[in-house]
Amino acid sequence: MARQDFVVQGLDCAEEVSLLKGTVGKLEGVQELDFSLLDAVMTVTFDPDRVDPAEITAAVEKAGLKVRTEQEEEAGFWARNGRRAMCSFSGVTTLLGFVSHALLHHSLSDAFVGGEGIEDHVFPLVSRLFYLAAVISGGWFVFPKGLAALRRRRADMNLLMSIAVVGALIIGEWFEAAAVAFLFSFSLLLESWSVERARRSIRSLMDMTPATARYICPHDGDIMEKPVAEVPLGATVLVRPGEKFPLDGTLSKGVTEVNQAPVTGESVPVAKEPGDEVYAGTINESGAVEFTVTRPASDTTISRIIRMVEEARSRRAPSEQWVEKFARYYTPAMINLAFLVAVGPPLLLGGSWSAWFYEALVILVIACPCALVISTPVTIVSALAASARAGVLIKGGAYLEAAARLKVMALDKTGTITHGKPEVQEIIALSGHTDREVLERAAAMETHSDHPLAQAILRRAEAAGVTGVEPAQEFRVLKGRGAEAVIAGRKFWLGSHRLLHERGQETPEIHDRLEAMADAGHSVVVLGNDTHVCGLISVADGMRPEAPGVVADLKRAGIDPVAMLTGDNQGTAAAVAAKCGITEVHAELLPEDKLRIVREMVDRHGHTAMVGDGINDAPALAAANLGIAMGAAGTDTAIETADIALMSDDLTRLPWLVRHARRALRIIRQNIVFALGLKLVFMGLALAGIATLWMAVTADMGASLLVIANGLRLLRDRG
Repeated sequence: MARQDFVVQGLDCAEEVSLLKGTVGKLEGVQELDFSLLDAVMTVTFDPDRVDPAEITAAVEKAGLKVRTEQEEEAGFWARNGRRAMCSFSGVTTLLGFVSHALLHHSLSDAFVGGEGIEDHVFPLVSRLFYLAAVISGGWFVFPKGLAALRRRRADMNLLMSIAVVGALIIGEWFEAAAVAFLFSFSLLLESWSVERARRSIRSLMDMTPATARYICPHDGDIMEKPVAEVPLGATVLVRPGEKFPLDGTLSKGVTEVNQAPVTGESVPVAKEPGDEVYAGTINESGAVEFTVTRPASDTTISRIIRMVEEARSRRAPSEQWVEKFARYYTPAMINLAFLVAVGPPLLLGGSWSAWFYEALVILVIACPCALVISTPVTIVSALAASARAGVLIKGGAYLEAAARLKVMALDKTGTITHGKPEVQEIIALSGHTDREVLERAAAMETHSDHPLAQAILRRAEAAGVTGVEPAQEFRVLKGRGAEAVIAGRKFWLGSHRLLHERGQETPEIHDRLEAMADAGHSVVVLGNDTHVCGLISVADGMRPEAPGVVADLKRAGIDPVAMLTGDNQGTAAAVAAKCGITEVHAELLPEDKLRIVREMVDRHGHTAMVGDGINDAPALAAANLGIAMGAAGTDTAIETADIALMSDDLTRLPWLVRHARRALRIIRQNIVFALGLKLVFMGLALAGIATLWMAVTADMGASLLVIANGLRLLRDRG
């Protein structure tokens, strides 16, 4: 099987997709069609022994569209500006036809109406020529598609407009025919512009990464500018203050602060030191640094974001699928209704054939589902683009709507509600010692250990300025209980509550303090010597400071319950949950337990989201209606497996996501109701003999413009 991309000129909405499925999709040997409206690309999977690219190109042209070559992409004025040029020409010639008619007949009203009856309407020859030019130019991109739809016996908006324009010419309504052709051409131009704006919004992400990198030659240390695509993995690259990182990598020299907003949406610069990850497109705020390239230009985090947002467009939302199905049946139904209006009253009531034929044409124009069809994809593309810029990667319209319908959310504790690594929470000095003395002695003993609690104490010592601590002497591990060593000639011990109890140095006061810390979910390290207890150090996985506010925001948004799932013990889980306002807690869980509980929540409550790190929570993420990965910027697995990936560790993105998705769904519903409601109003006016062709097409164009503008508002929604 072969797989090839075809850039299709004018591939802007579902109508073109439907046309191509009806021609290319029916070729023998074509196995699968995929479409990216953001790139105007049709990807065809086909058997090269049964069909070749030339036949596929011919099938595209049979649908009234055209495949663009690379040369046309680079230099083709017509490919870039043809639609705009023809629409402008149609508008100018329509105006010239109207003005010439008014001047020659000395009457504006005659140019509009031309007398009491349609039969009496006489157009000057020059006006008819102008109007004919307007019809041809306005329908330049419409008539071929209408003919293709007629050949396939599948009515669409292009066929509706073609019938309306030709019908108006047949009954002598030249001005109306030209106005319909121009205004419909203008509405398609607006539609094309709206999709192109969404395309530019996504593609602007690509402009965030520099085209070249300062590559440090490993042989002589010379610095040379190289295109990012030519920089090999493992190369060392220099980035100066104020410049963007050109590739993903690991910092190897220097310290700095990096503005990661383009990738993660974080508003505050992040401190970086050797060993930390850096991402292409992020901005080096301070010192000159060097980093080692870990990913090629084609696979940087920002490249993957762009690729996945583009792929997301093919994962259509339920409302988008509903609109397409509705239009599939709605359009032929409207053609049948127009036929009944054209022949019913003259046959049954003796009405004027020309008058009722005109009203049938009005109904055809009103019936055009353009605003209805474009309303949903423009809104969804805008929402996806805004989300990507806010550091929230949503992998399709279906997941956007799922986020809007959420009722319940389950949060993993470690790495989601908490930071994911233990930190010193409290130091209690006893027996006349100071906090600094307790920390110095504990750090002296913990330099021998790589235990997570030991590393937490060492980090606290460094942060407190306790540096240059000499390791303790004669260090000896007390298996399962702690350790002992000699510091400055005196023996000290460090360990758990159990070790304290074994040594017989526990007092009622110390016991009460240890129990209180344990109840709060803290692990306690006790420091002592042969005569007394020197102090207590409590260590815990610190809760994110924004967690309580986020839980409250979710509940205010109607997400209830907000549950916590964790493998930690019940005491620790309950303590963390109490601090952030979570009432439903499931502790001491294995991955299969999390999977079971999420399934139960889905069965009990319906629309459920699971938020985790995208790796060890993968089964639960898959079981939920919506899987959301936290802090996915550096995690390939999270980006690939989750339905939605939060590119930073910012919990506040969760309530923002719910609000953003609900706003998008609300706009989709507004657009659908408005588009259908306007059509119903004009149907009534047409049946009452009030609506005219140009009024109907103006209303349809206005509806298209309004739903597009309404959908594009989401591009400004960045939290």
